[in-house]
Amino acid sequence: METKCEMLLWTLLLCFSLNVLGELEESQSEDDVDLDLTDFNLEIAPRRIPRQLKTVLSKETKPHIQELSIKTTIISRYAFTAVYCAMLNRHNAATEGVFQFQIPADAYVSNFTMIIGGRVYQSEVRPKQKRVKQENGKPRNKQPGDASPEPEVEVFKMAVDIPGRNRAVFLLTYEELLQRRLGRYEHVTSLRPMQLVSRLSLDVTIVDHSTVTDLEVLPLRNGKSNAAGSAGAGAKTPAKPEPPITTVIKNEKNVCKITFSPNIVQQAKITTNGNLGDFVIRYDVQRDMGIGDIQVLNGHFVHYFAPKDLPVVPKNVVFVIDTSASMLGTKIRQTKDALFTILRDLRPGDRFNFISFSNRIKVWQPKGLVPVTPLNIRDAKKFIYMLMPTGGTNIDGAIQTGSSLLRDYLQGPDASPNSVSLIIFLTDGRPTVGEIQSTAILGNTRSAVQEKFCVFTIGIGNDVDYRLLERMALDNCGMMRRINEEADASAMLKGFYDEIGTPLLSDIRVNYTEDSVQYVTQHLFTNYFNGSEIVIAGKLTNQSAESLHVQVTASNNDKSIILETDVPLQHRQLETEKHVKAATAAMAAGSRAVGSGVTQSLGAAMGSIAEDFVERVWGFLSVKEGLRSRLRSQTSREREGHIQQATNLSLTYHFLTPLTNMVVEKPEVLADGTMAPAPTVLPAAEEAASPANELPGDPDDRKPQKPDGMRSSQTSSLRNTIGKAERRPAKKSITVSKTSADGDPHFVVEFPLSKLTVCFNINGEPGHVLRLVSDHKYSGVTVNGKLIGAPAPPGSHKQQRTYFSSITIVVDRPRRAYIEVTPKKVILDGRDRMVLPCHSTVAVDSGELSVAIVGKSNVTVTVGGNIGFVILLHQYKNPAPYQRDHLGFYIGNSKGLSHNCHGLLGQFLYEEVGLAELPADGGDVKPSQVLKVKDRSVPVVKKSRRIYSGTQSVDCWFARNNAAKLIDGQYEDYLMSHMFDTGDWPHGTNRA
Repeated sequence: METKCEMLLWTLLLCFSLNVLGELEESQSEDDVDLDLTDFNLEIAPRRIPRQLKTVLSKETKPHIQELSIKTTIISRYAFTAVYCAMLNRHNAATEGVFQFQIPADAYVSNFTMIIGGRVYQSEVRPKQKRVKQENGKPRNKQPGDASPEPEVEVFKMAVDIPGRNRAVFLLTYEELLQRRLGRYEHVTSLRPMQLVSRLSLDVTIVDHSTVTDLEVLPLRNGKSNAAGSAGAGAKTPAKPEPPITTVIKNEKNVCKITFSPNIVQQAKITTNGNLGDFVIRYDVQRDMGIGDIQVLNGHFVHYFAPKDLPVVPKNVVFVIDTSASMLGTKIRQTKDALFTILRDLRPGDRFNFISFSNRIKVWQPKGLVPVTPLNIRDAKKFIYMLMPTGGTNIDGAIQTGSSLLRDYLQGPDASPNSVSLIIFLTDGRPTVGEIQSTAILGNTRSAVQEKFCVFTIGIGNDVDYRLLERMALDNCGMMRRINEEADASAMLKGFYDEIGTPLLSDIRVNYTEDSVQYVTQHLFTNYFNGSEIVIAGKLTNQSAESLHVQVTASNNDKSIILETDVPLQHRQLETEKHVKAATAAMAAGSRAVGSGVTQSLGAAMGSIAEDFVERVWGFLSVKEGLRSRLRSQTSREREGHIQQATNLSLTYHFLTPLTNMVVEKPEVLADGTMAPAPTVLPAAEEAASPANELPGDPDDRKPQKPDGMRSSQTSSLRNTIGKAERRPAKKSITVSKTSADGDPHFVVEFPLSKLTVCFNINGEPGHVLRLVSDHKYSGVTVNGKLIGAPAPPGSHKQQRTYFSSITIVVDRPRRAYIEVTPKKVILDGRDRMVLPCHSTVAVDSGELSVAIVGKSNVTVTVGGNIGFVILLHQYKNPAPYQRDHLGFYIGNSKGLSHNCHGLLGQFLYEEVGLAELPADGGDVKPSQVLKVKDRSVPVVKKSRRIYSGTQSVDCWFARNNAAKLIDGQYEDYLMSHMFDTGDWPHGTNRA
């Protein structure tokens, strides 16, 4: 998974670095005048720019945004968004540039990178630290669990100093799973650069397994309508809304493309402050009645279930409305308007009641819930009309009263056994009367509800304990909705009720073939409401299985529903791969149509990461589920378990969540406005060599790799603070053999019995998975390595180079477990799943597998005490475009591997080789050398290789032509289908 992210990043960086440097040279050749339109890099002729617009541009003092390019790809409702922002400081002095971008609250940032002065500053996601207290006893930073629920959007913000006459590039990626509300998916892109942009473009591609229907692009949304619109159909929009100017829509059944690219004059006609608003796309997909849509890709599955054309289940609803003094004015007026509208939408089979609360609690119908009749509707309107805000806020008493009403009705003779029961609770404040402790209120609510109905909570404004409301909803199978102070509360309340006002199913259970799946996300649901969608994801335990049996059971009114089918896994895998390829092709075609080199790179790079979208859906849902479980936890031990699990997954998928921080180094700008010199790193040849057969320990024990005064910035919950570098203690050296695959990749094989060392290169393709060690049938150990591509450095004869971006060690005895190593993290999946960062020093023993990490240096993996591998971590602080973080693989202890071991390295562990000299044909031609391997003669030449991070040289006999004749079979025989493939060597053992 990290490989895909790295491919995305490096594809972007290579193009952007060249593009930025090229444009910078042009701009620096201009004179520094008050208004040089060339600096703004406009796409239209200066004579066509109105005088008023020139005046606006001339008053700009902050760095100017030359380009803002946003590209989103939505594959089966999972959206990947990449934001590219190029910002120019037109002045000679250094100036602070602020990059900020609003992202949806449900989305997770997955990468942030800056390019400033030609140097790359890449972010790293780390676990959030425990609460640190100041001297006055107040917390310096919040606990993960204390974080309030996010608002409708979050603002990602980063401020950096940009050197004079220089440019900064910011790259931001984020991901989200679109939620279906009222029969539509809604994708929102915030266009608020806060200034006019020279080149602004938005490109959204929707690719789905099913036909896309009801596609519409709304007018730019801003102000109060912004909040209202997020409620879905609760907001009133024109019958045929006109999309924003320059919008182009192409709808081709399963693939839709939407582009929006106003020039700077067209932007100014909308607004001159750069606050264009939200670009909103709504759509649905065609679906059939049945088990739903199941997609399979690379060992993971995602199941979308949204039945339709079902009878509506009657509901029993109690509205609990805050009428404390703080509701006076607009809040109570908008609340009343929404309740009047909701009353008209109640169905004849429903039962309802109203409660108002402040200091006192008033019940409209004290005897219980009443049916929907014209008389009852009229009396309810009178009750609502007479609501007068006054007094404090007795949240606990109101919930207890509402729960008692609903509970008593359900126990009575009039209750329908298959109806859906719920409380809708609305407040704008915190508890001030009666019980005011959140823990006690939550406990009282659970006791009163008794798992007999659901509680849905709504908060209005800024003075609400949203964490209390969210926990109250999560504890009682409901959900919470937040309404901002400036929002249209009436439309949002109505929209929220519309989402939950039409229940179709209750007690939904989704089951899959036993022992065929694992790590499945939530598959039990209390209710299903019309227009929504249930999404479940998980891992397949057997990727070669022919089918997966799926069964859905649920209740609809007085009927029990059972849906089941056998899903053909291989067919679904091919279908999913087909529409992923369609997405990649559509992104590339759309980028070519736009024409910008930057946009083209965005399209190509996003396509590479989208190839693992099903696994990322699973990771996204699993993190969300872990965060919800954390809030529902009843004990500190249970809570810590959920926090650890969600944190590990956040690190695995590089998600910035409430449990993680995003750390990125900031450049240092000198007083004269120039960049501070880059840190000096001595070449490996000048470093002190380690003793033979030993790897260096912690890199901090050697030459310093960063200057004093290095500054790092830490983005926590999307806000940046300053962090400090930590120094780690010295670590011991590790003894290993020379048999290895390191660098580009260069393979070295040591033959101790023959006293010879042989080396060879493997010129693979990016994305290929190579079999390094294969002993699955005997010791149960398999080692696979995945290649990542990189452009060749200037002057190289190669077109590209490849490195190992991840290495997986799979063990099948006594139970299946694996370790996956990347330059940034180690995933250990044995008895429990753990994610360990590579920047820390840690050791973990998990039964047959143990792992020891020397921070930023190496990872040692031991299997059963007699098999050991060492993986070197090659990381670059400020990498050039042709450099990649990568891994080196060394065999430390092979005693436990069998004589039938195979793989690119494993096949040589127990071999003996000989060296022979062929006589020259005559003249001055020197005799050639051949290596005798398994009755094969392999031409070789003498070479020298550097191993162990360049600390040692080894003389070896080099076999050319991709190790032809040296290795058994051909290169293609060593390609694996995926990182966890333990398939046998296709030509038997290496024995004659």
